[in-house]
Amino acid sequence: MAGLLELRDDRARLVLAPQKGAAIARFDALVCGATVPLLRSDDGTGASGCQLLVPWSNRISGGGFAFDGRFHAIEPNVPGEAFPIHGDGFQREWRIASHSATEAELVLDAGEIGPYRYTARVAYALHDGALDATLTVENRTGIRLPYGLGFHPWFPRSAGTTLEAKAARVWLEDKHHLPVGVAPVADYPAWNFSNASLLPRSWVNNAFDGWDRRARITRPEDRIAISLTASPLLDVFILYSPSQDADFFCFEPVSHTVDAHHGKGLTPLEHGATLSANMRLDWRSAASL
Repeated sequence: MAGLLELRDDRARLVLAPQKGAAIARFDALVCGATVPLLRSDDGTGASGCQLLVPWSNRISGGGFAFDGRFHAIEPNVPGEAFPIHGDGFQREWRIASHSATEAELVLDAGEIGPYRYTARVAYALHDGALDATLTVENRTGIRLPYGLGFHPWFPRSAGTTLEAKAARVWLEDKHHLPVGVAPVADYPAWNFSNASLLPRSWVNNAFDGWDRRARITRPEDRIAISLTASPLLDVFILYSPSQDADFFCFEPVSHTVDAHHGKGLTPLEHGATLSANMRLDWRSAASL
């Protein structure tokens, strides 16, 4: 596909889409001459394997937010969405600053949404089949503002797919996908992934905190196990899957819960200050899976 950038080592192939928010278009394991998708592949419809979330993650209600005694308005940025969601980094073209066979750095020179003016960088690197992605944002607004970061991977889902991700609490959502309270994960067995468990059969679109920043996804049909680790800033994950019939699910390591502009979890940055986060995806194949 035109405009894509491919990285490769002996165990994996990574395809990036600079013109589509520096997203991951493909991330494939190379197993005995075969290609096994680790993330959902771009099917030509604009879908991606992993989007970058900057300068915040998820929704902001109320038409904007108040900070340091001033209200900052933000309009919805995605058709069909009632609220602004995920910032604008995923909607913009990034430039390729540098790349080699196994590494690339992409830059967004002028992010701009609502009051936010910022620059962002993402560094992708393959190491023996594992992917490291490091996302950095710099506040260029001229005033102090609260920032957040995250990654939005889309994973293939099949009947036997399991997830292990230890969290303490789950945030409950209303019909507008905004938080209405928090509860112990133990109160919701279908959403308790302290041990490897099948994904929920019904809708889930919830934030989880008290997370140890590690997750494991196993797909027995493909004999693949994927390990995800996140840096300390990304202490929340959001799990999204519409139903058991979906052929995907999203597991999003992020720096704050939904609608944190009206709560807490964002990081205030002075003009010129930066914030960084890292996600690592590794995998192994196992005949016993």
